[in-house]
Amino acid sequence: MPYITDRVVHDADSHAMELPDWFSEFGTDKVKKAFNHRFKYGIDLQELPTLHKSPKYRSRNEAEIMSRKNYQALGAFDRVDRSEAVDHMGVATQLVFPTSPNVWLEQLEHGDDIDLLYQVAEATNRAQTGFCANDPRLFPVGYVPLADLERTAHATESAMSLGAKALLIPWACPKNHATSHIALDALWSRAEEADVPILFHVGAADRVLPAAHANNGLPPVADFHGGEENFRSISYMAISQGPVQALSMLILDGVLDRFPALKFGVIELGAVWLPGFMRQLDSAFEAFARHEDRLQKLSLKPSEFVTRQVRITPYPTEPTGWIISQTSPDVCMFSTDYPHLEGGRNPLGRFDKSTAELVESDRDRFFRANFEDLMGSAFRGAQT
Repeated sequence: MPYITDRVVHDADSHAMELPDWFSEFGTDKVKKAFNHRFKYGIDLQELPTLHKSPKYRSRNEAEIMSRKNYQALGAFDRVDRSEAVDHMGVATQLVFPTSPNVWLEQLEHGDDIDLLYQVAEATNRAQTGFCANDPRLFPVGYVPLADLERTAHATESAMSLGAKALLIPWACPKNHATSHIALDALWSRAEEADVPILFHVGAADRVLPAAHANNGLPPVADFHGGEENFRSISYMAISQGPVQALSMLILDGVLDRFPALKFGVIELGAVWLPGFMRQLDSAFEAFARHEDRLQKLSLKPSEFVTRQVRITPYPTEPTGWIISQTSPDVCMFSTDYPHLEGGRNPLGRFDKSTAELVESDRDRFFRANFEDLMGSAFRGAQT
């Protein structure tokens, strides 16, 4: 029996787990060399494909679908197995992000080797679309770098031509210009025209913290994830700063106003900050609209752009029902973070409990309808 059986549910956050040869087919020599140099795996990955094909492992595929995590999980790196994993999970569709390249690409955005950034993005997008190619329930996410304003339009077209169903951009503001820079209108316009959403996703969670934050004189704190993300309690307390900055620029500089049909997804960056953020947006408007021409031009209250165009995934440990009651039933979405450890073994149970006080129509928006609204034509295409 699938993990989810009693409703239509879409998964707004899942991942492929890269093996050492992940870019052997799609990466340039420069990308393959950099990938092999950068990623030092703490476990022996060479035996994993054999393990996953063994009768003993496969006999427990259904029973252990939500308990196996990271590289041990069914379909973590094998696209055929991933289709079986979706069957056992019982989700209707999944957005599929990369894992290791999320952090790598974010760091390259703020580095000096721009050629490597765009080559890694291209290789990642080819790998992601290849992983999802044979199952219409899997929606591959393509990465579009923002570091070079002149190259972004080409990168957008490349990602979409490969079959990306959503476009991931860095959650941290680019190194040399704002996320809302007018030159990026080429990206927003093309995505709106194609009915493809723009996404933010957690990467290096500690980027927003002061460099010395860990120097507290105490023993090192264990990493929650066990990998590159270095996600700890202090990281969680600061994680909203990236999306808050990006969304503030996009809303107050008029991007969402100029492109009213364009949707934005904020994935694996929490949502407990959302009620205060929406109120602070409107407070900023109240305080500064008389003096700022850009605010006077807005056709809606800033918080209304969030309700109309932004969709967000709470963490399963957050008070999702409270967040929805304090904002709008049109914003939050369900996710599993499969196969990552931090997604937990029972996200459905946690979200069921935290949304129990909501009316059923609002719960349906959370588990199903808000994702369908975010994905637009990609979702409609998967149903035909």
